[in-house]
Amino acid sequence: MSTSVTPVAPVDIIPIFVRLKLSLLRNGLKGSSTRKAAYFGALAFALVIAFFATLGLIVLRGNAHAGAVVVLLAAITALCWTFVPLFFSTGDETLDPTRLVMLPLRPRPLVRAMLAASLVGIGPLFTLCLAVGSVIAVARGAAGVVAAVLAVPLLLVGCVALARAVATANVRLLTSRKGRDLALLSGLLIAIGAQVANFAAQRLFQTGGLDKLEPAGEVVRWLPPATAVGMVDSASEGSYGIAAAQLLITVAALGLLLRFWERSLTKLMVTPDGSTIAAAKEKKKRANGEGGRGWSILPDDRTGAAAQRVLRYMVRDPKTKAAWVSALALGLIIPVVNAFQGAGSVYLACFASGMIGLQMYNQFGQDTSAFWMVAQTISSTRDAYVELRARALALALVTVPFTVVVATVTAGLLGDWAGLPGALGLALALLGSMLCTGALASAHLAYSIPTDGAFKSVAPGQGALAWAALLGGLLSSALISSPLIALAVYFSATDQKSLAWILLPLGLAWGALAAWAGLRLAAPAVVRKLPEILVAVSKG
Repeated sequence: MSTSVTPVAPVDIIPIFVRLKLSLLRNGLKGSSTRKAAYFGALAFALVIAFFATLGLIVLRGNAHAGAVVVLLAAITALCWTFVPLFFSTGDETLDPTRLVMLPLRPRPLVRAMLAASLVGIGPLFTLCLAVGSVIAVARGAAGVVAAVLAVPLLLVGCVALARAVATANVRLLTSRKGRDLALLSGLLIAIGAQVANFAAQRLFQTGGLDKLEPAGEVVRWLPPATAVGMVDSASEGSYGIAAAQLLITVAALGLLLRFWERSLTKLMVTPDGSTIAAAKEKKKRANGEGGRGWSILPDDRTGAAAQRVLRYMVRDPKTKAAWVSALALGLIIPVVNAFQGAGSVYLACFASGMIGLQMYNQFGQDTSAFWMVAQTISSTRDAYVELRARALALALVTVPFTVVVATVTAGLLGDWAGLPGALGLALALLGSMLCTGALASAHLAYSIPTDGAFKSVAPGQGALAWAALLGGLLSSALISSPLIALAVYFSATDQKSLAWILLPLGLAWGALAAWAGLRLAAPAVVRKLPEILVAVSKG
């Protein structure tokens, strides 16, 4: 008796992955009107920025240097797609290959499905708008239009594939213990890179117009995926041979990139994870690190214990340590380097307190699942107030001395000792305002920080919530500090710098009052929303 096996038709998994991505986005918005408002607010904000950026590119149409601008913009966009998802991942499970290695899926169909899922989201939509605006700026004639139709999808798919290929090739590193420590280096690189871009922009506006971009544009137009936009410019100029070569380079680079992605995915699926191998024995801990009180300047009560816990997180937790290193680096680099160039101001020392003040936001999410233990100790408004006060105290213990040092160094480099008291007062007022808004944001806009990746900073569906907390807090802090900002501007505009010293006691009192008020307002909200906070911080 013979049995026949009916062949099973292959299933196209692309629609499945796209639906999975949409389901993740939809489910991430369920059960919280705050998350929905934050997500759609972020979407609206991105669309507004994309609209004005696209409009600016369209206005550039006809400019002699439009080609150089758009190819450089394409290159910068691709560079951002390469590195930003590594450092600021939103935890998209459809794009995490480590969650798919046990499924019976072949690498090639999996690459196509993951690529299709990657094209769903705010980032790809924003990139699509930039790509459309770029080709409109340079496309002329029938050949230019045809090239533009090809360039838009090639640039978009090239950027997304580049991001996914790099992430897949480094996923084991990023999810390992070494990868978590690598986050420190990434924070420094981001801080330094931001300043390099800032200084380059300053030099561009100081030395002349867009013609200064031409030498860089001539090189970048041959680097994929910027070659896609360069192809449109070449076709519009009648250089059909050059346009064909750039098209060939773009397609070949995309093919090689997809092949590299497939090989990396295959290796990931068949190679055991080295992080599961037992590690060597840890070094013996220092004697004073075992059971000691630690910071002797802290009070011997709940406030001191909670503050000491936060300070230990700063040193021991890789993600918290990376955030602090980045904040300290930016807070020091921006005012000091500007002062070295002679174009800065002593008031740039506010960056020191501002960057570290951002660490007050999402305090409970930074504890991850350990917040369940903290939550057991919060049963009243008084308990919540003491917990928030201890966290603010720990942050102030680092921020205030650091701000004083940065302001003093900046004033010394600029020779503006008369402006030092005013700058310190304004920086302290800003710090107090951010402690206020940070406590309120932690109570009302808590979100989870995943623990399974070095650079995943937000759980799926909570990215817009995180941006809403950050941007809303910054605007509110500026509004709270606005009286002192107006007073500082008045003293500077009326050349009454001798009176700027009054900003120091005013700023100290204003910041302390703002911080106290914020903690008082946030404490009852923490008690009232504690179950919701627990759910929010546990999503990762």
